[in-house]
Amino acid sequence: MKKAIRIFTVVSFFALIPVLTMAQPPHPNSPVNGGGGNAPNTGGQTNAPVGGGAPIDGGLSILMLMGAAYGAKKVYQVRK
Repeated sequence: MKKAIRIFTVVSFFALIPVLTMAQPPHPNSPVNGGGGNAPNTGGQTNAPVGGGAPIDGGLSILMLMGAAYGAKKVYQVRK
């Protein structure tokens, strides 16, 4: 019985994750909703992407390099 309760709890938790992590709706005056005006922090662009077009490359590259260095260190330690 304990195993069934544990499985039910885990499955229900993963089923609720999408509901609990919903993003906020766009601003009522944003062009996405047809409200006219400019989205905030877009520099006057009318069809700017959500989030203002923030780049993700800098942080992603650093994380990939750190992961590769950590993996190389682990491979070196195993061979040593």
